[in-house]
Amino acid sequence: MTQDEMKKAAAIKALDYVKEGSIVGVGTGSTVNHFIDALATIKYEIEGAVSSSEESSKRLKAHGIEVFDLNNIDILDVYVDGADEITKHMSMIKGGGAALTREKIVAAVAKQFICIADDSKQVEILGKFPLPVEVIPMARSYVARELVKLGGDPEYRLGVITDNGNIILDVHNLSITDPKKLEADINAIVGVVTNGLFANRGADVLVLGGKNGVEVIK
Repeated sequence: MTQDEMKKAAAIKALDYVKEGSIVGVGTGSTVNHFIDALATIKYEIEGAVSSSEESSKRLKAHGIEVFDLNNIDILDVYVDGADEITKHMSMIKGGGAALTREKIVAAVAKQFICIADDSKQVEILGKFPLPVEVIPMARSYVARELVKLGGDPEYRLGVITDNGNIILDVHNLSITDPKKLEADINAIVGVVTNGLFANRGADVLVLGGKNGVEVIK
């Protein structure tokens, strides 16, 4: 199987967690695009979706799936999203597609977080993938200096504006042995909207596509 085929297999398997008549939380990215396409095959069995990005919303609507405003939803049964890295403890780095803040908000509302990924995303220690941090634009330089104090090497992601109108700093050269603490420490920096560590609210289930098929890890 190619990497894309692994992503697609994991995405299709995630349909097992979608309840009939429910509103489904949907993330962002290439693996999630496969999930949205799969969700379209059962669109008449669900009420609709809540999306974490404008890009995913467009794809959902193109399939004829209604997209709801999260403010009108009390709770979601399930949120399905990918990861840039994930450990056996279900902590993740997310935000390669710059949708980390909305992803974190939707994940917070969901009863169950299903992470879909190919097996290249599973790691022992987080940090090889640069950690995205969403920042209020006027705080960019200040936040970068504070991230250096935490041991990182921040780089401004040129040409990228988030759906919230903010910028992204990608923090390189981190070896994240305590993701919950680092998530809290970075979020405490004034000017940070949030960072791409999903540790305090990690995944509940990992659906992992590999060369030999799909593995479900809980």
